[in-house]
Amino acid sequence: MPSRKSPVELFEEGQRVNICAPMVRYSKLPFRELVRNYNVDLCYTPMILADVFKSSTYARDSDFTTNERDDPVIIQFAANNAKDLVEAAELAAPYVNGIDINCGCPQKWALQEHIGAFLMTEPETVRDMVHSVKAHVDIPCSVKIRIHPDLKETYEFVKRAEAAGADFITVHGRTRKQKSSEPVNLDAIRFVKEVASVPVVANGDVFSLTEAEDVFDKTGVNGVMAARGILQNPALFAGDKHTPWECIERYIKLALGYGTNTFIFHHHLMYMFEDVMSNAERKTFNCLSSVPAILDHLEKYWDLDVARVMA
Repeated sequence: MPSRKSPVELFEEGQRVNICAPMVRYSKLPFRELVRNYNVDLCYTPMILADVFKSSTYARDSDFTTNERDDPVIIQFAANNAKDLVEAAELAAPYVNGIDINCGCPQKWALQEHIGAFLMTEPETVRDMVHSVKAHVDIPCSVKIRIHPDLKETYEFVKRAEAAGADFITVHGRTRKQKSSEPVNLDAIRFVKEVASVPVVANGDVFSLTEAEDVFDKTGVNGVMAARGILQNPALFAGDKHTPWECIERYIKLALGYGTNTFIFHHHLMYMFEDVMSNAERKTFNCLSSVPAILDHLEKYWDLDVARVMA
């Protein structure tokens, strides 16, 4: 594949870098290609289990696909040891712009596997993983973290990651025990930006361009990452308040063209229509169980012209 641009170069340009977050199942190639049409500068893959990725050709083929338009892209791995992470990183490195270590996933299964947010209590393990990746692959390595209840711990965590060679850090402004309904801590993100010597990205509660601008202004970060917000509105960073119809059509074309499975196809559209469908129609739409049924519904009630879209 042709040479890829380093994401660090984006941060050095001094403008706000708009970022599509790693989202389980959802931030795959068709969606990444979609959001790049709407002022997204950098995309992440979903979180991928490093031990499975490095051991299974089937897992690599199903978990990660890319092409020349998928640039820049960062592959995010979940791992609990340097060996698995490095072996996975070496396989992925020729096809991506960076390697990210997930230290933020708060789900119970992840904590039980000693990955994700569990690693916020294992700064030396993360340090070793960053150091090992930097020693074996010649692309940036970043870390996506949550904050600690005591920001002194966050300070120490960040400094260890920096010392090991982390090229930038993404901060989700909640602790691992906080729910998404609780407000994100912008002061904590600003604190990390102030003490870090590498670029910092803010994550959490970005549902509109106005909110992205507000987070950027209040924290002084280098980039702003959206997850749930961009899932509901892929045109968020372009300033659209709701998903525009042409965005939905574009997603349908990409998803069908790439062979997206029914579950992911359906759920992406469920999110995109969340704010514009009535409650009654949303209930009907959410019960559709096949791609033809979904397309039929959109043709009947939303004037979708599948033949034109796919032409």
